[in-house]
Amino acid sequence: MVEHNYVMYFDELNKSSLASAGGKGANLGELFHVPGIQVPAGFCITTAAYMDFVGKSPEFPKLLAALDRLDTGSVEEVHRAGEEIRLHLESLPVPAPIREEVTAAWRRTGAEYSYAVRSSATAEDLPGASFAGQQETFLNVQGQEQLLDCVRRCWTSLFTDRAIIYRRRNQFSHGKVYLAVVVQRMVFPEVSGIMFTADPVSGSRRIVSIDASFGLGEALVSGLVSADLYQVSGGRLVKKQIARKLVAIYARPAGGTVQQDIPAEYQTRPALSEDSAVKLAGLGKRIEQHFGGPQDIEWCFAGGDMYILQSRPITTLYPLPAITDGKLHLFFSLGHAQMMTDAMKPLGISVLRTLAPFGKGGSRRAESPLLAEAGARLYVDLTSLLEHHLGRRLLPVLLSNVFDQSTSRAVADFLTREEFKNMPAQRGFIFSLLKKAFPTAINIFKNILYRNHSHVVAVINGQIAEQVRENKARLNSVSGADRLRLIQDLLSTLLPAAFSLIAQYLSVGVISIKLIERLSRQWLGNADELRSIGKSPVGNVTSEMGLALGDVADVVRLYPEVLEYLKGAGDEHFFSRLKGVTGGEEVQQALQEFLELYGMRGTGEIDVTRLRWRETPTQLVPAILSHIQSAAPQQHRTSFSTGKKEAERAAASLIARLRRTRWGFFKARIIARLIKVHRWLIVVREHPKYFIVQHLDIVKQAILAEAAVLAADGILEQPEDVFWLSLEEIINLIETRQPDLALIERRREEFLHNQKLVPPQVMTSDGEIITGRLFRENVPPGALTGTPVSAGVVEGRARVILKLEEANMRKGEILVTPFTDPGWTPLFPLAAGLVTEVGGLMTHGAVVAREYGIPAVVGVDSATSVIKDGQRIRIDGHQGFIEIL
Repeated sequence: MVEHNYVMYFDELNKSSLASAGGKGANLGELFHVPGIQVPAGFCITTAAYMDFVGKSPEFPKLLAALDRLDTGSVEEVHRAGEEIRLHLESLPVPAPIREEVTAAWRRTGAEYSYAVRSSATAEDLPGASFAGQQETFLNVQGQEQLLDCVRRCWTSLFTDRAIIYRRRNQFSHGKVYLAVVVQRMVFPEVSGIMFTADPVSGSRRIVSIDASFGLGEALVSGLVSADLYQVSGGRLVKKQIARKLVAIYARPAGGTVQQDIPAEYQTRPALSEDSAVKLAGLGKRIEQHFGGPQDIEWCFAGGDMYILQSRPITTLYPLPAITDGKLHLFFSLGHAQMMTDAMKPLGISVLRTLAPFGKGGSRRAESPLLAEAGARLYVDLTSLLEHHLGRRLLPVLLSNVFDQSTSRAVADFLTREEFKNMPAQRGFIFSLLKKAFPTAINIFKNILYRNHSHVVAVINGQIAEQVRENKARLNSVSGADRLRLIQDLLSTLLPAAFSLIAQYLSVGVISIKLIERLSRQWLGNADELRSIGKSPVGNVTSEMGLALGDVADVVRLYPEVLEYLKGAGDEHFFSRLKGVTGGEEVQQALQEFLELYGMRGTGEIDVTRLRWRETPTQLVPAILSHIQSAAPQQHRTSFSTGKKEAERAAASLIARLRRTRWGFFKARIIARLIKVHRWLIVVREHPKYFIVQHLDIVKQAILAEAAVLAADGILEQPEDVFWLSLEEIINLIETRQPDLALIERRREEFLHNQKLVPPQVMTSDGEIITGRLFRENVPPGALTGTPVSAGVVEGRARVILKLEEANMRKGEILVTPFTDPGWTPLFPLAAGLVTEVGGLMTHGAVVAREYGIPAVVGVDSATSVIKDGQRIRIDGHQGFIEIL
């Protein structure tokens, strides 16, 4: 092999060449070694040339350091700094050794050819970040001087405004990203385009999606022309969509490119034949197999030959859950159901998979295979349930009533797929299921008819407190690996225990309101009082938490110095510094009484690795301040009492109307009983999560106690390092005392990438995102649609809040947020309405909105980006849409 410092030929490059050839150059080197793939010849000017080029400038390090101090929110500031460094680099000469080596490589590859000169950064075309289009590309470059000039301009383009901002947003240091330059023989194609070996819209890995147009691909990449769309699946064309192609870009004889109009008779002619599209898709799948993942491929068709110009990973696809049986599976996001769609660390995932009692076979300590991880989120595998006849019938109905209509429709859509329509449904488990459910069904029947439930909430609260005390004592009685194994055993019992506590009561709470609605419509023709009947029931643990925090706010408002302290308080020394403020001791007592009851809660509380209110009391400050700014003293209690009276009046009105009908006495008694039962029992809806979250808190404390020992012994750097391990891996670490620090660091990096992903609500095992979108008649043009979960119509200013800790809400505003969990409850007394991007009929925000009597629409796609903070909007909680006024 010829020795050279600044140039590497394509046959010398592969995927390990990233540091010297950049992402584009390394990928081209890999392509060059794929059998049956034609790649135009060329070479790469390595990052060593770039570093020697900028290394000649004593000013460059100062200019680079200035970029790290930039406010990337200021377009003008970014432009000034970028222009300064670009002008400086353009003034530098290309060192003679670089000129000589590049010229020699150009002559060896063919001085008579035209070339494409493309930037190839070391932070480009990576699996986690594409950086596509951030640096420059030059086409049809001819001659030595033009080539060298384009190379310098590529180096300079590392500091375009868009590249500077993109690196900052993706947390890449400006000084640690280097640029190589790809020099490749030009192909002058009749047709060119882009091919995705997975459908970038639906996410399906089974579909190859091809965009094609006439001339050079630059017209398509730059958005100048609509392209023909071809989709291929399983070796056959499944979709062809021919566009009107008005312009194309072609090479000029003297160098460079020119845009030309396409004659009218050619504008709607297919750019590719069907056979060529299928053949091209086959090449794409071969390239995908070589790279080990879906690819974004630039291709062209010239003189009867197909050329591949570039291939990079598709970075926008959501990762797939792992499956091993080769079947098509359906997955539903647990995070959407629990109102927590953030990425989770490995320990949080491991705890929840251990907590799930299903599909484990004989080992209850195992992690359930029916909860699959993808993109640091958990997905419920619905496939085995849908393989049963009863599951196919009941699951869409159940999801529609308990969650939302879009999820129900997504499941129904999945059931129409050929793989499922042709699969015989199993029936054998129905009898055993009915046998197990029979005792609960008898209790439900008795609970509806005659049992007194006024004491149920108090009994359940007592049982929960007793179980938490007992289990905490058990965990504290052992240590080491035995404590972790006991945690595994305990977690596997929590869901069955929660079910046995509340199943017969919660189901009655739900059934009773459905019966009230159905019977009211049947006997009276309407259910006008239904909206108010559910207001302010007594005993909901989450509502009581919101009222208790309102009480804390009322104590804070008495002491102006405390109020000022809270506005700038930090979690470290929070209480010790609070004591030194006038009124601080009184507020501290109120806060600590609150935290004694609810300190184990917090945002994203199903994730055991997330901070609790007890650990970060400043999480509560925005809600406390919003209460003080927007509500009068005791208004939260007054509003709750008002809601209770409205419910009583609504019940009295409904009963009075029924009494005036035929057989009214009996109808009124039936409805009166159902109303009483509903208000007694619907409040236990939040108790299962309350029960589980308290146990997650004691589990977290036990794990951190063991982690503290590992950190004290020098095995871990800090106790929180265990958050990057599963329960089984922690047991192994305690027993072997051999940490895998590289694994922990790798998982940290993966987590940072996964945090940026938007998880789909329903997806298949081949990556297809099934939306199950709602379509309604009489929806105003431009309105956003979702699931109506709390009736009423309200207008007001939108308060878009992405994070609870950043909440600054005033009474009467409409809360617009990705989701809510119990941590958001303190904002509900201030809200005039609620809009969320995820959620359903029985999720937290919906239940609390109904209790407070505020209109709510949930499951509204992209609500927090489409609706702007401060805009006036109208919510229709009857029909499920939002108008931006």
